[in-house]
Amino acid sequence: MAIDKELLEILACPKCKGEIHLNETGDGLICTACQLVYEIRDDIPIMLIDEAKPLAANSGQ
Repeated sequence: MAIDKELLEILACPKCKGEIHLNETGDGLICTACQLVYEIRDDIPIMLIDEAKPLAANSGQ
């Protein structure tokens, strides 16, 4: 099951409150402003700044 489109529309980056979008593989949410990726585990977005990974560290992004 993929992340719900309605949920994706209301989610915002917890750091900058900006827009986020789903990555190509569907397992993370990207904030281009902060250059962070928030992982999706078991169809639940982990929207914790401390657990976000730098966008540059994710190859193919």
